[in-house]
Amino acid sequence: MLHEGPIAGIAAHGDFVATAGYDNKLILWDIKTRKALARGTHDHLVNNCAFSTDGKWLVSASSDYSARLWALPAMRLQAVLSGHGDDVDMAMFSPDDKLIATCALDRLVRIFNLQGQCLTTCQGHTGNVLSLAWTPDSQHVVSTSVDGTIRKWDVTNGIEVQKTDLNIRTDSLEISNNGVIYAGDDLGRIVIIDNTTTHFVDAHVAGIKKVALNNKNGQLVCLSYDRTMSIWNVANDQAPVEIGRALLPETIWARAATILEDGRVATGTFGATYAIFDVKTSTWDLQDVQAGKALNDVAHINDHIYSVGDAGKVLKDGQQVADMGSLCNFLVASDAQVFTGGQMGELFDACTGEVLYTHHSPLNCGAAFEHVGESFIAIGSYTGEVLVFNVTGQVTLQHQLKIYENAIKGLSFSDGVLFSVCANTDIAWHQVSDWSLTKRISQAHDKITNDCCAIEGHHFATVSRDRTLRIWGDEGAEVYPSPHPNSVKCISISDDKSRLLTGSYGGTVAMFDLKEKRWTKFERPTMSGISSITWDSKGQFLASSYDGHIYPIHT
Repeated sequence: MLHEGPIAGIAAHGDFVATAGYDNKLILWDIKTRKALARGTHDHLVNNCAFSTDGKWLVSASSDYSARLWALPAMRLQAVLSGHGDDVDMAMFSPDDKLIATCALDRLVRIFNLQGQCLTTCQGHTGNVLSLAWTPDSQHVVSTSVDGTIRKWDVTNGIEVQKTDLNIRTDSLEISNNGVIYAGDDLGRIVIIDNTTTHFVDAHVAGIKKVALNNKNGQLVCLSYDRTMSIWNVANDQAPVEIGRALLPETIWARAATILEDGRVATGTFGATYAIFDVKTSTWDLQDVQAGKALNDVAHINDHIYSVGDAGKVLKDGQQVADMGSLCNFLVASDAQVFTGGQMGELFDACTGEVLYTHHSPLNCGAAFEHVGESFIAIGSYTGEVLVFNVTGQVTLQHQLKIYENAIKGLSFSDGVLFSVCANTDIAWHQVSDWSLTKRISQAHDKITNDCCAIEGHHFATVSRDRTLRIWGDEGAEVYPSPHPNSVKCISISDDKSRLLTGSYGGTVAMFDLKEKRWTKFERPTMSGISSITWDSKGQFLASSYDGHIYPIHT
């Protein structure tokens, strides 16, 4: 009983560890033996989990728009907490174990009883709500959002009682026994809110994605996209004093961490089980952590099918050609060269595994283009930079463009223009001749923009969590609601520019006819998410999936 996808959430209580996975599984583990004891499932990705204070219950949060309550240790399903209109990112018990708070990408915080009845809805955030924590008295919930605010809510009536406007995204927060709030922001700072006083401590050189607090021993742990973990002493709510720092192995996902009772840190991974870091000895225990089989990209290159994923192994027509040694997100080809990169911020030669460049944050996507007779690739990072490399002969970095403050989700090139889309819903056009900004549109989609592709000229297509296809031209956007029931992850176009294929996190694909301007095909080849789509020379699309398979989609 192991995970088959990345572990996005982790919690610990006494002799138990619980992990939430992108394989739709929730697994309960014996902390002493590291063996799985029981399993629960959701209908979509499981994003987080938490134990009740007394250890009798476990709650899980999922992209199936629900949270679920489980009785321990048998993992019997007791209640489904429904009502959110988008992915539920977190669910937490109140300190007195009487209530559960949830937050979701529908920008709401909800308060439930243990029977699954929604008692209160807290509305006010203008962006996705990413995390929450209870105050020690169980009277208030504090939430953090991509809208740059941290808000405190009265759980009885849902009224906002305090708002701290940071003007920057914070992904994670914790609250001490004395009510002090600790959060991590996208500048790599620890945010400390004590009543109405806010101050910052520089902790990392890239965004902090997870903070974990152990009130008993006064430890605060921060995981960052700079691929490090820092450990701080905040006992009695003193100013944070750094007591340790460690590099994150390539298998560790900086999204999930919890502090065990003995002070060790358990983290999520891209493998089958969790990892443990011993703060005293500064050593990692990666027992039974092996790379998952998920594929993150597929590309048709020079009549061959290349793929890469969580294991970092580049496959050519199903046979391994090189091992990058860490999770990779994309493949991009220029002339006879193929490049990949991902979680470690390293750009690789995909056919040899040679590291060509190292960035300070993970690499997410890429595009190739020609300019004045030379070959280039553009690589998008998690921290909003586009790295432009000249790959004619020796690979050299030519430009580093800071376009966004959040992750670049997609890049496309057409007719002298590099088009980019960002997780914060913005899109932009840049002229590659001088890298001048031609146009930028804020809030181009209603929710996270996930991918893009070039159509022709300066026309581009985008897809989003809002489940729409948008086609951008000189006159603005044509908007086409898709048949996908879940967030649309990826898009590709046929070689003759007549059809688009889109894929969702729910495993569905939908085809759009560009001439007739209508959806012509909708099917679900897999229960796992579709990660990437490419056009094959055989006159069909190929869709890669987080289940490790590639599915042909006939036109």
